[in-house]
Amino acid sequence: MSPPGRPKGEYRSAQREGFVIRPPGRPKGEYRSAQREGFVIRPPGRPKGQYRSAQREGTRIGGQMNALTAIIAEDEPLLRGELKEFLAELWPELAIRAEAGDGLAAVRALTEQMPHVLFLDIEMPGMSGLEVAQRASGKCHVVFVTAYDKYAVAAFEQGAVDYVMKPFSRERLGATIARLKQRMQAPPADLNGILQTLASTLGKRRDYLRWITASRGDSLHLITVDEICYFRADHKYTLVVTPDAEALIRRPLKALAEEVDPQSFWQIHRSALVNVNAIAGVDRDFRGHLNVRLKQRKETLPVGENYVHLFKQM
Repeated sequence: MSPPGRPKGEYRSAQREGFVIRPPGRPKGEYRSAQREGFVIRPPGRPKGQYRSAQREGTRIGGQMNALTAIIAEDEPLLRGELKEFLAELWPELAIRAEAGDGLAAVRALTEQMPHVLFLDIEMPGMSGLEVAQRASGKCHVVFVTAYDKYAVAAFEQGAVDYVMKPFSRERLGATIARLKQRMQAPPADLNGILQTLASTLGKRRDYLRWITASRGDSLHLITVDEICYFRADHKYTLVVTPDAEALIRRPLKALAEEVDPQSFWQIHRSALVNVNAIAGVDRDFRGHLNVRLKQRKETLPVGENYVHLFKQM
């Protein structure tokens, strides 16, 4: 019903356009303050449930849009920036309210921002992703950012939690967003059960190195270990060699040898680690020394005397 003196057609026209007209007796300042803060004041007679449902979906009511919000918690700045860029491209309606580089910062952002979605790295300093997820359980939808293998992914798919695999790609992230939009039709789930399963699954295996950040000129590049043909010590640096490029990292070869999967990378010399899957064969030179041939590189790698036993069965 229109207020006294207010033409009936004006109300209908305003409602069609999505504007809110202040009901009689409601202070004018209250509406303006609420609109500045992004809230919607429910007009008299409008069911409360309609507003709650719309707020979960981030839809428009009375001319106001309650935007979907998210937090990105990832300790690698390069990966965090890539994820933010991909989300802006693939899900432009999602507003990134905060970024966190460690678990404690993620918990603070979660408390302050109360987001709809939390993109959460499993391995972070300060507090693990699983511990942060416990704080988020039932409060927002959690998407784990992970480089774990198929066994962990199987655990994700059994529970009410989503995931996106590192390194990021548009196809992978697009599939994750599609699944997440379906999940957001319902309230955030209780994650206690799936978190216990994940803790058990991930605790039974060692987390080997899955990717590295390397410099090429003035830029940084993310390289997965599967792409790498071999590592070679180069003074204070280590040379990372892929089929079509080379890059340097500030990590000694000795440390890398302890971080990579020994089933995938063999140390064949005190200064070289080679990807087993990149080996084409082994030749013996005129002096009787072994040299490794590579599938996608022209150079050969010498095998040290202490490592010849690795190739006795070849």
